[in-house]
Amino acid sequence: MGDRLQGKSAIVTGAGSGIGRAIATRFAAEGAQVIAADVTDAVDDLAAGTDAIHAFRCDVGEESEVRRLESEARRRFGGLDILANNAGIGGGSGVLLHEYPIEEFDRVHRVNVRGAFLVLQAGIRLMLESGGGSVVNTASTGGFRATPGSSGYIVSKGGMVMMTRQAGFEYADKGIRVNAVAPGTIRTPILDHVPAETVRRLESRAPEGRLGTPEEVANLALFLASDESTHIIGQCYLIDGGRTAG
Repeated sequence: MGDRLQGKSAIVTGAGSGIGRAIATRFAAEGAQVIAADVTDAVDDLAAGTDAIHAFRCDVGEESEVRRLESEARRRFGGLDILANNAGIGGGSGVLLHEYPIEEFDRVHRVNVRGAFLVLQAGIRLMLESGGGSVVNTASTGGFRATPGSSGYIVSKGGMVMMTRQAGFEYADKGIRVNAVAPGTIRTPILDHVPAETVRRLESRAPEGRLGTPEEVANLALFLASDESTHIIGQCYLIDGGRTAG
């Protein structure tokens, strides 16, 4: 498709489906060598038939597994140029904060906060060895606006917003840029199991009148990962069809 990432090395977590899969595919199409990491084996078919994508099984909530991912990048690439810190899970329970199950809160934060933090640490260590790089975190519009019944998820994505700003501020002088994409509701395979009426209601909430696609989020991630965005640091870019504009 292009050469905007030609000669670059990348890790994409949560690459088995949806946004992560689209990012891994787009990065590879633009010339990058990509480690596509996921907790499932869904990345195997993504890597089949191409020398640009390398499947890797990783539970980001386990420090030992993230260390293995870091070692794999060091072995394969000798460092790292790009990290798409994308792995995440939902956590809507339908109850208000005072009733929100602590077990659910812990489950969501294990991946969305602890996991994201561990992967970010690993990516930064690799980039310090390489002399710099670009991190693209996956936040959410949920990091900027409240949604009743989703306390665990909303708080976790608010954490990702501040994780992005903190790391961006701390490592700007080290040649490491840290930014984030913040998608609204995106038409991923998860919606295949949602009633059509619910999907139509979600579409109606966006001024554009439709849901975004994983490929559109991947386009934004590509821009932030590439050298076209070299003076952008510590920022979170909303991509939601105008939902948060009003």
